Amino acid sequence: MSLSASCESVSQKRTVSNLLAGRVLKRPKQEDGQRLQEATIQLLGQQQDLCSLLREVGDPDLCNIFRSQTGEQKESKGMSCAIAGSLLVCELRRQALQLGVPVAVLAVKMVLERLIEITGTVDEKEEEDRRRELLTYSQQVQLCVLLESSKQLLSQGAFCPKLLWQEYRKDQRPPKLEVVYHLHLYNILTLKYILESDEGVRVWLVSQLKALCGWTSPEGEEETRQVQLKVLSTVVGVLVENGFERSHEPAAADKRISLLCCSVLDDMLFWLLETVEKSPMLKTAGAGAELWIQMFDASMCGGSASEDGLRCFFTHSLTHTLTYKPRLTVSDAITLQNEWTFAKASRLVTCLFRKLAVIFSVEQLLCHLQQVLETHEVNWKLVLCFLSTLLVYNPCAQPSLRVLLSRLLSSAFEGYDLENMITAFLLARQGALEGASIFPSYSDWFKMSFGGGSGYHAASKKSLVFLLKFLSDLVPFEPPQYLKVHILHPPYVPVKHRSLLMEYVSLAKTRLADLKESVEDMGLYEDVSGAGVASVQPQCQAVQDVEKAVSLFASTGRISATVMEASIFRRPYFLTRFLPALLTPRVLPVKPDSRMSFIEVLKKADKIPAAQYSSYVESCQKQRQQDCSAVCLDTNDDPLEVLKIQLQEFKQLLVEGNDGEMSAQLSRISHTLSVVFPACPDELIGLSVIKLDINSPPSSELHVKVVNMILRNFCQCMLDASRANPPNKQSLWASRFVSVLLGNTLLLSSLIHRLWDLFHNQGSSLSAAHLLGLAAFVVHLHNSMSHGPLVQLVPPTLPEPVPVGEALSSTLVLSTHANMVFCVRLCVAAVCYGMCRGDSLPQQQQQDYILSGFYKKLLYLIPRLLPEARRAPITAASPVSEYQEENLPGLWSSATDTNNTWRKTAWHLWRLPAFYQLGDIPQYQLLFSEWLANELRVQRSEDALSDPERQEYQQWACLDLYLPHPAEQGGCGGDMRSLCSHLLNAIMDQHLGKQSLEQLGHSVSEKGTCLPDILSRLQELIYEMEVTDLCGSCRSRADVADFLFEFVSERCSSTVTSASPSISTELSLQLTLNTWNRVLLALPAVLFIKVKTEGGRRTLECNNLIKHVNHHQRKVCSPAGLLSCHLTAHVLKGVLCASVRCGRAAEEVNKAWSQISLRCPLLLVSTVHWWERLSPVMLSLWHRLSDGEPPPEQLQLLTDCQTWACSLEKGRSLSPVPAASALLLAASLHHAWRGRGCNNQDFSAALNVLRAERGTQHRQVLVFLLFLCVNDYLLALLYPQEKSYQKTRTLCTDLLCVLVDSVDWLLIFKSNEQSVYQSIAMVTSDEFIQLMPWAFYSLLLQQSAELQQRAVCCPGFLHTAVLCYISLMQLFLEGHRLRPSTECFDNQMEPFQILSNAKQFLLRVISQTPPAALSSSQLTPLESQCADLDPEVAAALSVLLDPHSLSPEMDFL
Repeated sequence: MSLSASCESVSQKRTVSNLLAGRVLKRPKQEDGQRLQEATIQLLGQQQDLCSLLREVGDPDLCNIFRSQTGEQKESKGMSCAIAGSLLVCELRRQALQLGVPVAVLAVKMVLERLIEITGTVDEKEEEDRRRELLTYSQQVQLCVLLESSKQLLSQGAFCPKLLWQEYRKDQRPPKLEVVYHLHLYNILTLKYILESDEGVRVWLVSQLKALCGWTSPEGEEETRQVQLKVLSTVVGVLVENGFERSHEPAAADKRISLLCCSVLDDMLFWLLETVEKSPMLKTAGAGAELWIQMFDASMCGGSASEDGLRCFFTHSLTHTLTYKPRLTVSDAITLQNEWTFAKASRLVTCLFRKLAVIFSVEQLLCHLQQVLETHEVNWKLVLCFLSTLLVYNPCAQPSLRVLLSRLLSSAFEGYDLENMITAFLLARQGALEGASIFPSYSDWFKMSFGGGSGYHAASKKSLVFLLKFLSDLVPFEPPQYLKVHILHPPYVPVKHRSLLMEYVSLAKTRLADLKESVEDMGLYEDVSGAGVASVQPQCQAVQDVEKAVSLFASTGRISATVMEASIFRRPYFLTRFLPALLTPRVLPVKPDSRMSFIEVLKKADKIPAAQYSSYVESCQKQRQQDCSAVCLDTNDDPLEVLKIQLQEFKQLLVEGNDGEMSAQLSRISHTLSVVFPACPDELIGLSVIKLDINSPPSSELHVKVVNMILRNFCQCMLDASRANPPNKQSLWASRFVSVLLGNTLLLSSLIHRLWDLFHNQGSSLSAAHLLGLAAFVVHLHNSMSHGPLVQLVPPTLPEPVPVGEALSSTLVLSTHANMVFCVRLCVAAVCYGMCRGDSLPQQQQQDYILSGFYKKLLYLIPRLLPEARRAPITAASPVSEYQEENLPGLWSSATDTNNTWRKTAWHLWRLPAFYQLGDIPQYQLLFSEWLANELRVQRSEDALSDPERQEYQQWACLDLYLPHPAEQGGCGGDMRSLCSHLLNAIMDQHLGKQSLEQLGHSVSEKGTCLPDILSRLQELIYEMEVTDLCGSCRSRADVADFLFEFVSERCSSTVTSASPSISTELSLQLTLNTWNRVLLALPAVLFIKVKTEGGRRTLECNNLIKHVNHHQRKVCSPAGLLSCHLTAHVLKGVLCASVRCGRAAEEVNKAWSQISLRCPLLLVSTVHWWERLSPVMLSLWHRLSDGEPPPEQLQLLTDCQTWACSLEKGRSLSPVPAASALLLAASLHHAWRGRGCNNQDFSAALNVLRAERGTQHRQVLVFLLFLCVNDYLLALLYPQEKSYQKTRTLCTDLLCVLVDSVDWLLIFKSNEQSVYQSIAMVTSDEFIQLMPWAFYSLLLQQSAELQQRAVCCPGFLHTAVLCYISLMQLFLEGHRLRPSTECFDNQMEPFQILSNAKQFLLRVISQTPPAALSSSQLTPLESQCADLDPEVAAALSVLLDPHSLSPEMDFL
């Protein structure tokens, strides 16, 4: 086989590297190698692409590139690399000779192309790869092989590294730092050479370092992370080596490179500090700064730098850190120092300081700190944080800092140097801020430095004045704790210079007073380090002082100097705080303890007043007497276990019947409870209300366990006692047991809270025994607290505090079947026990054992759940004596019999005459309103009764129980109207009742309650009342319609209680009427139209309906001036249906509608507005009612008016004007134009048809139409919509253009003036009538000057303008809401602008109006009204009233 053929075959299967490697493995002989080299050269002669050849030669085994190799592998690899290098050199020389260029140039070109190819092979489709700051693993391997080949070329003189860098930098893209690192690592191009040779490398290097620090390697690339650290540490090492190595006589180039390296490192340091400054917490500072801090590790950056260079670098960095951005002044440092402690400093800053300080001793660091403070402007925050870091991490730093402080103070007083003085104080305070374990407190340091005669300031008066002047200068900036130290531990001052100290003390106290800080409340041993710890209350501080003083006395046997000084110099604190805390009454031990000994020593030293000491001894004796009867509990015993044993012993004593021992045991139980619930025994004296937060959990788990244990034990005792005797035969153990619990507010509150939770949330899980015991407990709790404090529920679901029994009864929900069953079981047990317990007592005392709330629950539930109870009520006339005596014991047996169901016990109780007799007492009567409230809370879906059963029960309760029941006993006294009033009130109150129940946590939904059922009962009763009235002969009573309107009128009157209602009153009225409208729509419409008989003929009377709409419905229309469609339809239905009762139905409809049109314009306008929707319904109804007769004329007229208005709106003016009222025509036109959105041309054409000159009716139609448009304009101003606002303003402007010459249009803005237009004011709400002056000026001021001038010339304009201005002023002064919504449109003015412009406009009108335009009878009242509101307008009017009073030269207007 020929060589060429073999080469071709090999090239198809194996690369050159594999081929060479295979040859090496065969260990060829030298002559074989020569032949192979010749063959290879022949092969290379056919390969002209050097880059492809280099790529092929440099194709490594990626799996083994970084693995350790055996000697044989290394040898073979070295031989292959050498052969590959020689091959490349040969080819390079051959091609260089052909091209006529140096070999090195061609080699650089080849390597550079391959280098760019490797570093540019990132997959640009992936965003993550485009953001990589380091090469991928594959790129790193290829780059290493390339550089190895380049090194081979360099060794054979065929490569120029400097030329490589020059060519590389010609490219616009800067190289990656990793590439430079590898060039440096392979010793091809050192970083030092790059720095020396390239002027722009500094900016590039800083940016590369920041980018590399801020880059995070992808997860799982741990080798990439190691490469990142190697690159950074190598670069930093080179920079430190070249920047901080000191030579004796450095050359200029060395100086330049040194400065450049320092500059790069400084930039990175400043970047680090800036990052920390912007993000002081590590969580937000990013990983870049933290990574750069690692570079300050001596082991990482010290590989290439010497120890001296490293020290120089760290010193340099520390100096630049301490002097970074020295913006804070000394006063700032004094004020903010408390926030600069080690704990509050950024962890990055403290980590940086630790790195920089690691190779120095503490003395060296403090000396350097002093040198920096003396020679530089410093960043005080960083300086003090550095000191804190030094103290915290170096326990031996405290002595060195003391030496430094001593040196600073000595220097300060020697030269009266303020800088050293303030430095010493700041450093001392910083050390004290770190706590006593780090450095002495500031008070100790201050006393040590200045408290004695040997202090730094004691040498001369000048030194003393220097110190006091220095302290005085600090006062405005001092935190209060340091001022307190200076006052309580003042510097030593000779007596003759005492006045100097007092001046400072006075100044410091004044500053403390400004800061609202008290020196007197400061403790004797209070820590004033100012480390930001929350201040301790004076009482607690005094207790701590006592404990410290007693502790010191116990260890030394002497009174501490601090206490002795306080007894002399701080006597107020000593007498009012310290001694009361020391002399707290207690049971004195038999053997005197340290506290007793300390008190005796103080007494002998005359430090305790005799009266105070005597009072203390007496109180201790009383304390011992109180505790004599109590068993002393071992403090090591668990109170819960002790209480459990005591309660079990009490239960045993109850079975044995030993009353004396039971009382003693109760005393022991009380003592144990006082340990668990620490409280004063007399706590309830004067306490009137106990607050119970029903939403919060109990105070602690221990308290819950204790309360559960008490209740459980009481239930067990009750069962045991009831087995032997009924309640009236038992001893007073239960009352005594409960009374013991009432002496502690905390315990009582926990008990009530637990009972609330059991009754409200866990009722279904309680057994019969639990219920019986808890019921008895509640009875005794109610009896014991009958004259005690009340309970206030929080949140306040009840209107006021109530007795505990009522509070607990409010927890019993009656909304579902399960709730009802639990409630009836509990209430039956409680009432049975109460009746039996109070059997032999007088009636008044019996009531103390029967909770009225529980009794009323039974009056509601038993008839509801037991139908037989409705048929057999016990009457008061029933014999009671024998029956009661026989059945009370039987009742209790029935209650305690486990075989009995609650139904049997409840039925037994219901038939008991004693139970019924309680109903004669007012507090035990279940009122009809209360019954309704309970019924409305029942959830229909979870009711115990089905729908038919519920209907039967409610009808029985309404008609058989409460209707005949006397009114004084909560019934209706036979009055059907009273019954319906109660139903209406209950329905109306449903919303308020719902809110209250939601506060109680009851689940209430309008859809799920019995509201539909109660509405059905109301409909039945109202209909029955209407039918009864129609059939009855007595007509003296009010009609059903009158009754309904009187009812709603009373409800509205009770809501509005003042002449000037507030916003809350208006909202309440609106809620009332909205609720009423629901009721109104639920009742037959015919009931609201009264049919009266006059002269044997029946007619319709709508007076009450008209009055109701005008006085009530008008106020709550939304939007203003328009009733709802449903309400309008209901009224029309009522008129049509009621007319059928009359002889001539159509005629009565016409009469009624004529009356409505004349007196109730709101109903007329609303009917016109909704007529398109209502006409099919009304006409169909009339057709059904009248057997096909034609509709009444008034109904037909509504249709005709709408047809005419639509034709006019469409430009067809040929249709005749219907013979209708002007308001009806105006309303029809308003609806047509408003609803269909006609354009301005059609509107103007229609106005020309209705011009005021054509007749009075047309003018009235236009004026009414203007009022309706002005009402829309006000709506658009208050609730703006851009289209609506623009449209209504245009309509008003067009109408004004037609009407401006007529007097009539002014009348709609004077609603109090008698005119044909006065009734139109009843269309809209009172609020809108009040805002008509605002609309007057808002519209007029936006018109053209020509139109304004025409308006001014209109007769009566000035009178109207002045009245509107007066009303507008009153609106502003009374605080009415004039501000529209935040949305504004073009040309829309703010209210205050309208007022200001209105005044200017009015003054101009007054000046242009001739005196004869208004009579004196008109002007005088206007002037008097303006006198108080606007004297300037009043003055202008007075000139108009008396024009001769103004001289010509004064006529500035």
